[in-house]
Amino acid sequence: MPTFAQAWALVHGGDALLWSTVTRSIAVSGSATALACLLGLPLGAWLGVVRFAGRGALVTLLDGLLAVPSVVVGLLVYLLLSRSGPLGFLGWLFSFPAMVLAQTLLVLPVVVNLARRAVEQAERDHGEQLQVLGAGAGWRALLLAWDERHVLLSAALLAFSRAVAEVGAVMVVGGNIEGYTRVMTTAIALETSKGDLPLALALGLVLLLVVVGLHALAALALRWARGGVRPWPQREPA
Repeated sequence: MPTFAQAWALVHGGDALLWSTVTRSIAVSGSATALACLLGLPLGAWLGVVRFAGRGALVTLLDGLLAVPSVVVGLLVYLLLSRSGPLGFLGWLFSFPAMVLAQTLLVLPVVVNLARRAVEQAERDHGEQLQVLGAGAGWRALLLAWDERHVLLSAALLAFSRAVAEVGAVMVVGGNIEGYTRVMTTAIALETSKGDLPLALALGLVLLLVVVGLHALAALALRWARGGVRPWPQREPA
């Protein structure tokens, strides 16, 4: 079909508008994922080893936040950053930082929950031994998180794929401004409504490759952690 041929020509030909949008999407989602991991991995690891009153309610809340629609997160961030909001003085609305903040809040529960589950299981398996050796909750969280690092890498990859594929939050707080806050998902929605199907399809193809590739890497990381695959070929001893 001509539309598919035109879309492939845009991807293969290095169309400037296409690849600037792709680069911006990766920058926004990468920054958000990095911030979410910086905050969420330590919190998830800590929750995996500690026991306190109200922990069950907190874990239930974090599980529930996984289902929050991205457009709701975008609305909350919009209210925070609007002129009358508590963070309005920052002047971030309809900017790169606003999109990063929205996506950080969106994927933070993903990182926290996956890290907590991995470390919690490791705590059941090895926590008693570490306690006998005198390791407190903080040290156990750190050691067990390192032991489950491949699972945590998988969590980071899944969080990035969740961020880069969402449309609601960045549309609300970014405004979809061409050359400034337009990312792959918002560009696909706009170009489809305008009837520019080759560009929309080309962006969709790149987005699909990114998301599928990240899920494949996450699955590979989990298999590696379980000893089912080697990261590189091993030479047989002479």
